[in-house]
Amino acid sequence: MSPTPTSPLPPQETLTFVQKTWEDAVLPTLTKYIEIPAKSPSFDSDWAAHGHIDRAVALIEDWGRRRPIEGLTVETFRIPGRTPVMLLDVPGTSAETVLLYGHCDKQPEMVGWGEGLGPWKAVRRGDRLYGRGAQDDGYAVFCALTAIEAVQRAGAPHARCLVLIEASEESGSPDLPVYMEQLASRIGEPDLVICLDSGCGNYDQLWGTTSLRGIVNGVLTIEVLTEGVHSGAASGIVPSSFRIARQLLSRIEDEKTGFVVQDFHVDIPPARAAEARAVAGVLGGDIAGRFPLVEGMRYAQDDPVALLLAGTWKPALSIIGAAGLPAPADGGNVLRPLTSLKLSLRIPPTLDCERASRRLTEILEADPPYGAQVRFKGSGSPGWDAPATEPWLLDAVHDASRRHFGRPAMFNGLGGSIPFMAMLGERFPRAQFFITGTGGPGSNAHGPNEFLHVPFAERLTACVADLIAAHHRARRG
Repeated sequence: MSPTPTSPLPPQETLTFVQKTWEDAVLPTLTKYIEIPAKSPSFDSDWAAHGHIDRAVALIEDWGRRRPIEGLTVETFRIPGRTPVMLLDVPGTSAETVLLYGHCDKQPEMVGWGEGLGPWKAVRRGDRLYGRGAQDDGYAVFCALTAIEAVQRAGAPHARCLVLIEASEESGSPDLPVYMEQLASRIGEPDLVICLDSGCGNYDQLWGTTSLRGIVNGVLTIEVLTEGVHSGAASGIVPSSFRIARQLLSRIEDEKTGFVVQDFHVDIPPARAAEARAVAGVLGGDIAGRFPLVEGMRYAQDDPVALLLAGTWKPALSIIGAAGLPAPADGGNVLRPLTSLKLSLRIPPTLDCERASRRLTEILEADPPYGAQVRFKGSGSPGWDAPATEPWLLDAVHDASRRHFGRPAMFNGLGGSIPFMAMLGERFPRAQFFITGTGGPGSNAHGPNEFLHVPFAERLTACVADLIAAHHRARRG
């Protein structure tokens, strides 16, 4: 522990209060949240008519207004045709603002949930709370408000705390920029941003995210016929749309190694490579044990440092959807007229996503094989590389981790994307950032059997309280 604790909060009393609040107040409400199918607009085009996002917002509003947090105001802002944004505002004893971020929209159901589990069914098994959205990212608002309440309960001074909850993050946050402009004077210029939508390498210490990959999503469509025809008559004469798709994908990715063409690479900063080596030293074999591989399956490589960098600073291509392909039981002997594939290209944190999207389109659409009709419609979302962390914040993060986990914090990159971070980094260049979250081993955000590790979420909440208090001490002495 640092010679002088960075937070004035009593550690054991703070953690005890947080744990009791989670068990008595947070988990019952989080259970109700899981049961709401508040899918993001990309996965529910009729989200407004269905009203599930509004139900999730109302649940959060009601819970927030019942918390004994001095000065808390809860407001929801709505722009026609866009998902809502919530601001939960707590005045402080100084002019600075700490902005805490989360979202309440969810990924779709997915298949493959275990026996007794389901996306819209909350199930508690030991340390785990299963169900869609609890970990990504429904817990965030409850974590933020409970942390603020813990600071006030201890009588510690704090800056203004502003909790921002959006409802389109899983769709790439398309609605958020409009709100950021409209609410600019209300939000002000945060001094510290705490984002609660990230991951952790284990459940044994506090984790900070230092970079996020960007992403280019889009649909590649190859048409060869105006209608399907008998495969016995046409195969061998008319090239298959799927074979052409394979050729086009090979322009982007080496199918034997997974290496993506050089157009989408950047030089990895030495500091980020050093972080990967440090994380590999802590996690060791756990890096290769965090994903549910089938028996006999191997990872792309054996070196844990190379695996970490491949998942955080190198591009990678995934096929995440398809059309034009009937189910196996329905597939007749027909040469299909078209194949559509939804592509997801993860790109390095510092690569220009708009340039990457244009380049991907150029590569796929150029000189189509056999003169087939080839179209790629895509869009990009930027990555993010954290600015240098000020000494007070670095000390506070390590101190909080030691106080509530008994171990120093760790820092690493994350392979996923949080569009909000790139937006904030550009808008508030002088702000300090701490990006963290509960997406640890096995938690499987976006997939089946998503769970929140409850004891970790509780300790993370206590750490957030420490950071809020430490921020005021560092800025005001």
